[in-house]
Amino acid sequence: MSNKLLFPAKEQTVAVVAGTEALFPVHRIFCVGRNYHAHAAEMGVSVDKSKNEPFYFTKHPSSLIPSGSEIAYPLQTANYHYEMELVVAIGKEGFEVSESDANDIIFGYASGLDMTRRDLQLTARETGRPWDLGKDFEESAVVSAIVPKEVTGAVEAGNIELAVNGAVKQKSDLTKLIWNVPEIIAHLSKFYHLQPGDLIFTGTPEGVGAVVVGDQITGTVEGVGDVSLIIKK
Repeated sequence: MSNKLLFPAKEQTVAVVAGTEALFPVHRIFCVGRNYHAHAAEMGVSVDKSKNEPFYFTKHPSSLIPSGSEIAYPLQTANYHYEMELVVAIGKEGFEVSESDANDIIFGYASGLDMTRRDLQLTARETGRPWDLGKDFEESAVVSAIVPKEVTGAVEAGNIELAVNGAVKQKSDLTKLIWNVPEIIAHLSKFYHLQPGDLIFTGTPEGVGAVVVGDQITGTVEGVGDVSLIIKK
């Protein structure tokens, strides 16, 4: 019996590791929804940490592209939004990880963009359907070089900011995360066996908005690095 592949397998998705020639093989991409109060409010909802738990959506690893990419305006949307986020890169296996041990399984951190077909996401939300068409599509996850935690230390605070064509649109601080990084890891690892290569987009602050053809998006997370994306003409 032949074991030949019917067609060539896709190449492994990888992210660059800052300051080295090493590459980080991406296994899965998890995204935390509504993790800043002000962003939840601008989306028309409120979050009560005492009553609610974090929730997640995923993006396929093939959706990941590097910072500095130039891409076409995506298909089937007229309301294409940016969302600036801190990204956590997992470097060790972890299941039912405690908050106090969460740092042990972190490899490093990156700056990321969760690009969103907002019109499709809102239609899905209003009809009680999954968000996949709005969130999980080609070139929808942008990530900077991953900075190892030995360089950054535990990233718990710092400015997070995004600009479009040089005009600041999002500006907040990581201390305003509703669920911080250790809490996210502890909670998510109850439902998944976290693996080396997993990326966690931790949520976006307020100020999300639409971009159009020709726009240049630039963002930064203090102590982590910069990310950029161009919507080509």
